[in-house]
Amino acid sequence: MKQAVGQLLFEKEQETELMLTALVVGGHVLLEDVPGTGKTLLAKTMAAVIDAEFSRIQFTPDVLPGDVTGIRFFNMKTQEFEYRDGPVMTNILLADEINRATPRTQSSLLEAMEEGQATVDGETHRLPELFFVIATQNPIESAQGTFDLPEAQMDRFLMRIRPGYPSEEGERAMIRTYMHGRPAVAERKTTVRNILEIRKQALQVAVNKAVENYLLAVVRSTREHMDIETGASPRGTIALMRAVQARAFLRGRNYAVPDDVRALAVPVLAHRIVLSVEASMRKTADETMEELLDRIEVPVEEVPPQ
Repeated sequence: MKQAVGQLLFEKEQETELMLTALVVGGHVLLEDVPGTGKTLLAKTMAAVIDAEFSRIQFTPDVLPGDVTGIRFFNMKTQEFEYRDGPVMTNILLADEINRATPRTQSSLLEAMEEGQATVDGETHRLPELFFVIATQNPIESAQGTFDLPEAQMDRFLMRIRPGYPSEEGERAMIRTYMHGRPAVAERKTTVRNILEIRKQALQVAVNKAVENYLLAVVRSTREHMDIETGASPRGTIALMRAVQARAFLRGRNYAVPDDVRALAVPVLAHRIVLSVEASMRKTADETMEELLDRIEVPVEEVPPQ
């Protein structure tokens, strides 16, 4: 799957691995960066390599909650009310430019992301077992027509990923590849059944006491730092632990190591913390998390039992 995505996107190996990690965990991803850095293409390509149902919502201020969850309507032929599926009734949902939706519409995704269901007019509808939200937003737009995601909804995302600009060589390779047209869409590489089976196997990855202590030290440090007004929630603790298991599994290990925690702490925790007003004028949440990680002693890796 990583190779298939790499045919269309350049120097996105780390971002692709993070998205695969989130997919194995069963969490959701927020892609945040300036326009033109491949956020939507990364999301669409990830969906293309999975043999699953895919839906896309292009958010604008006039999109209503019913446009997301579905609606109940009166069928004149049957003389009964019927439910019409919304875009959330899918396996992979691309929520493009989610910060352009109004808070009311944004909140319609909360139940789907957290509970795996959608309630319409008091009637609850279960979502597919594999439900993966890939949302994108442009952080430099905060003027009219955009609505910042509240902390409660940010906490529903397992990770926030920022693709960033490619290097000069990466951009050169991109020019040569796209010079004579757009490359073919990646072929499907796996199925929903395979992903669900992988999720079960990833839960068997062992997390020893040393890694557990290191993970807890990282999370709890976000609640004690003077520049952080609100630290990571207990949901963030569980999210980081599950992501660590998934990363270890994807790298062919049945045990986690401290490096798994170090590699995932920023994408899993940075969007869950709230900086003080003074600190936010000097640095970002990502930079603050990096500072915390540099201060915490990394345990020595133990050789796992054979």
